[in-house]
Amino acid sequence: MIENRNIITATSFLSMFFLGVAASLIGAAARNIGLSPFQIGLMITIQNVGFMIAVLISGAMSDSHEKPKILFVGSLILGVAFATFYLSSNFALNLFIMFTIGVGIGTYEGVTDAMLLDIHKKREGLFININHFFVTFGSIIITAYLIFLQMNWRKSITQSAILVLILAAVFAFTKLGMNKVKSETYLARLNFLTREKLIIAIFFATAIVVGIEAGTIGILTTYLMDLRGFTQITSKIGLLIFLVGMASGRLLLGYLTPKEKISPIILALFGACVLVFGALYLIDFGTITYAVIFLAGIAMSALLPLMLTLVGLIYKDIAGTALGAIKVAIPLGGILIPFLMSVLANSVGFKASLMLFPAAFLVSFLILYYQLRTLGSIERAVA
Repeated sequence: MIENRNIITATSFLSMFFLGVAASLIGAAARNIGLSPFQIGLMITIQNVGFMIAVLISGAMSDSHEKPKILFVGSLILGVAFATFYLSSNFALNLFIMFTIGVGIGTYEGVTDAMLLDIHKKREGLFININHFFVTFGSIIITAYLIFLQMNWRKSITQSAILVLILAAVFAFTKLGMNKVKSETYLARLNFLTREKLIIAIFFATAIVVGIEAGTIGILTTYLMDLRGFTQITSKIGLLIFLVGMASGRLLLGYLTPKEKISPIILALFGACVLVFGALYLIDFGTITYAVIFLAGIAMSALLPLMLTLVGLIYKDIAGTALGAIKVAIPLGGILIPFLMSVLANSVGFKASLMLFPAAFLVSFLILYYQLRTLGSIERAVA
């Protein structure tokens, strides 16, 4: 059996890398596959449904079952789904396979952060930030492969399937030996969490952060081309700079943020996002636009990992259930915020609709400021 915690940590990071690959698969490969806009939307929606179901169930199970065994099941499902995706041209069959891809990555999202909280007792924020860095890294790699390197998408997804099945084998022979047995039922734990105002506030803020990330990835190239005079190539470079800012910010802020400063840093980052995103969409910075885009990526990069770390520390006895409940906001935000922006763009115009992003960050800042102020210091919360 594998009990080395460094190996388990590295395997968790690789799992999240393939979460990033899977989450960006349709966006990167849709034209290669030949999907219509309607089919793309349906694929993304059904993937998010699978994700939501899996993140709730796997998060709850991680409080009472061996986490590597749950990840073994998730890896097996994801590996088989990767291997069979669009082997047949039957759209209904591939829609079901996309649902199972959502289940696989939802299992990774539901369990790996809770597992890292079990393994690393001193620098929880650093390891969860690194974990989510690999999500962004996976998205960057699959995008670069399929858009810039023109690699055969079928070959790349088959390679991914093989590697994910190897991860499944590693998880099958992994044991943490720190299983927690919960006397409360899942519904009792969930009922407790739904009465916690901090959980509700972070759920809302998580949906905002993830939704704005998805919205920015979706519209940044269009914004740069339509309103700032960028070309097809230079606008794509802007998108990659944003993703690089996200990735580097997660590493840098994860390393620099001590446990006792998580709350004020979350608030500071929300405040920075209000200013940077507002400036990005209001002001034409000309030649330094790339620098502002990079700062936008850094400003929002650590928000999700740090909020998850905060929840895991405060509700450490039921961390899996708490994190699973929070992470339901991930697909919800990814659907609702871009949809709201599209409605606003249709009614008030594209440029005005972009103000949704700094406005949403401001609302999140105010809600979290009140909740974190009443919570008090993180030292007392996790004592």
